[in-house]
Amino acid sequence: MEERSGPESGSSTGRGGGVLPVVGAPVPERADAARNRVRVLEAAAALHAEGGVAALTTDAVAARAGVGKGTIYRRFTDKGGLAAALLDERGRRLQERMLAGPPPLGPGAPPLDRLAAFVVAYVEHTVGSLDLVLLSETATPGGRLAKPVYPFWRRHVEVLLEEAGAPAPRTRAEALLAALAAEQLHGWTVTGGRAPDELAAELADVARALAR
Repeated sequence: MEERSGPESGSSTGRGGGVLPVVGAPVPERADAARNRVRVLEAAAALHAEGGVAALTTDAVAARAGVGKGTIYRRFTDKGGLAAALLDERGRRLQERMLAGPPPLGPGAPPLDRLAAFVVAYVEHTVGSLDLVLLSETATPGGRLAKPVYPFWRRHVEVLLEEAGAPAPRTRAEALLAALAAEQLHGWTVTGGRAPDELAAELADVARALAR
């Protein structure tokens, strides 16, 4: 997955002026490869809707899509790659809201209001597809940090904290994102039974406190 240029946000650019791109746009490809990708993702989405991530086996996806298993391995590598691809479109929509949507998530609000709105939106985004996000972040060691979109989230949070006057904004950005990891949110909401909206509000308060 590669990056493409996205709309500029006043709080999504660093002091050096670099624009954060929207991550996860489809890579240009041959027509037959594009058709196969669409068929695989449609098959994977249908299987996930029917049986969750347990249904996302290579054999099942290949059979539903009518392609060979080699096609899946070449494009997605493993089940975690399939999960990440299924999440791409949902993640792009959130990124676009952050960069060009209405405040407080989008530009135009004070940085801590934007940061709190990001936390609430991110929790909603992750909990809404928790099994897929969990798989994409834990299928391989370091998977959460290796996701192509991770630098986008980190830089967005870092810039907002920097604008709010927080010391060590990058370290604090990474600490906040660690609290928003799918494994942690799963532990709070599924294992611990906490309501996602109440948890998101508490985490938004934590985010605001990071600027002190």
